[in-house]
Amino acid sequence: MLTKFLIAGVVYLSILIFLVRRTRVKEKTTSNYLLGGGNIGFVIGLFTTAATLFSAFTVVGMPDFFRTHGIGAWIFLAVSDAFMVYGLIRVGELLRRKARKLDFKGMSGLMANTYNSKLAGYVAFGGAVVFLIPYIAVQISGISIFLNAAFPETVPVWAWSTGIVAIMIIYSETGGLRAIMYNDTLQGVLLFIMIWIIGWNCIEHFGSIESMFKKVESVNSELLSVPGPKGLFTPQFLIISAIAIICLPFTQPQISTRVVIMKSSSALRKMAIGLGVVAILIILPTLFMGMYGAVLYPEATTQEFIGHVLLYDQASGVAALGLVGLIAAAISTSDSQIFALGSELRSLLSLEDKKAVSITRIFIFVFAILALIFSIVSTEHLVLLARTSFTGTAMMAPMILVGILSSKKLSRLMPSVTLMALVLFILAKIGSIPSKMGGFEIEIFLFFTLALSAVIETILLSKNKRP
Repeated sequence: MLTKFLIAGVVYLSILIFLVRRTRVKEKTTSNYLLGGGNIGFVIGLFTTAATLFSAFTVVGMPDFFRTHGIGAWIFLAVSDAFMVYGLIRVGELLRRKARKLDFKGMSGLMANTYNSKLAGYVAFGGAVVFLIPYIAVQISGISIFLNAAFPETVPVWAWSTGIVAIMIIYSETGGLRAIMYNDTLQGVLLFIMIWIIGWNCIEHFGSIESMFKKVESVNSELLSVPGPKGLFTPQFLIISAIAIICLPFTQPQISTRVVIMKSSSALRKMAIGLGVVAILIILPTLFMGMYGAVLYPEATTQEFIGHVLLYDQASGVAALGLVGLIAAAISTSDSQIFALGSELRSLLSLEDKKAVSITRIFIFVFAILALIFSIVSTEHLVLLARTSFTGTAMMAPMILVGILSSKKLSRLMPSVTLMALVLFILAKIGSIPSKMGGFEIEIFLFFTLALSAVIETILLSKNKRP
């Protein structure tokens, strides 16, 4: 398998080098370097957005999530993704119009302009950094640990992590956002092929989907219902997760940037609908993989289970393709997020464009190093950490949506309350304050407070319109 992995890896790197040469940016400006020229079509838009959403945690984390907690994960993901697509169509066009009117450079800068307050920009930027760096790190760490398990006699975990980060830095620094989007397209196709081959092999083991579910029922019937064998899928969990997923296009800067730079409203609608279809098609085989593990490896650790379903139970060629697909998925999403953090910083800088871009490139390198350092101590629970990241950034959604939807002068109420919510959420996650208030998860309490603040802001705006 090592030989086949090296061959597949060389082919993949060769394609990356070709794309870098094709998309290399000589004069690096905000428009052509950070925003990819600001004019992307439906196909590239679909693949690049899908690739930033479905990454290493999809391939490694989701099968284990299904194996551990059951098919309830399918319910909240399918419903949440449907609402996300609807929100992307309805609000995405408003975001595009406002962004182009205000010379969009990043969501943080857009919020600073909309609220006429640096505080709003700092809150958006700070929230993105705090919650995306750990998410990037856990992808790098998860893939590095997996590669180390696959080839234990080659190099240590930190060396795998360093290699992945080095590829990310070289690729993004050379070609900018457009190079990243081409890489996303390559990764999206590779991920789709790889995950369906493995998912289909898992079904073939049982003979049919019906036989698979019958076997799962005989092993642990609680896996086929909510709240699942460990009681995770409570109404509060599902509501919080749904809110986090629905808000992704506007709270995760790597996605919101892609929404803004779509070349037309028609391309945006096609991208949104296509994204919903791709989401179902990518998540579905992870369900098959999870049920396979629930029957054959119910007591195995995450690493042992993933090692079997992706490597040891597959033909060597499929396993090698799977490894390259995992690396591609980790690189694609991670470099998009690190690059987006750089764009967010650029949007807050009031400097001459060339100098601002130079500073941004330095900080893209800094963000990558921070992610590398954090990856050394990150957890293997990819899905739950991803959910924490999504939920944390979702705390900014009311502030961002009010900023997008309003055409009037806004107060500092939403930025101030959002900052408070982010601090409380972090304190709850590290155990400094209780994670529940009156029987409710703190996320529910904070979302309610933020929604109430948005209503108050709307009322204040309506009063200001009166003569």
